[in-house]
Amino acid sequence: MKELLTNIINCTLCKEHLPLEPKPILRAHKDSKIVLIGQAPGRVVHKSGIDWDDQSGKQLRKWLGVSEETFYRDKNFAILPMAFCYPGKAKTGDLPPRKECAPQWHQSVIDHFESDPLYILIGSYACKYYLEGKENLTHRVKNYHHYLPQYFPIPHPSPVNRFWRSKNPWFETETVPQLQQLIKNKLS
Repeated sequence: MKELLTNIINCTLCKEHLPLEPKPILRAHKDSKIVLIGQAPGRVVHKSGIDWDDQSGKQLRKWLGVSEETFYRDKNFAILPMAFCYPGKAKTGDLPPRKECAPQWHQSVIDHFESDPLYILIGSYACKYYLEGKENLTHRVKNYHHYLPQYFPIPHPSPVNRFWRSKNPWFETETVPQLQQLIKNKLS
């Protein structure tokens, strides 16, 4: 696993398409219990080099019901974004993740897990890549139990996504407690 992660960290596959120098951000351990598959690092995370080190990360940890200490222990959580580098700024939020990363690297990382991790699919890009069918994000999140025990789809915790959250209050009142219980069980 260490050699594979080193190869990914040194990847320059899409260098010419990035607004900043490649800086792949991910982490994993062969014994990771939970794999977070999100979109791509934002500008703040690109600058710090620490995954989920932004407002989205604070909200994600709240939804997961875990402390920073628990979250940043790689035997607990692996971070495997759809794209490993900051893709650039869009009109609202960031550009979509580059399409080269997931097909190039994801399966190789997944093949190195020795445990049977839970994959939390964060946002529409991860859901579209990993889940079959044409359902939209809201349908998938509302019907998360159909994807268990392997996958648990959730919306992206970005502040930009506040409108989705205000239109779907059931997510935080009904789904988040279920997610937190699953996380608690998986980490114990």
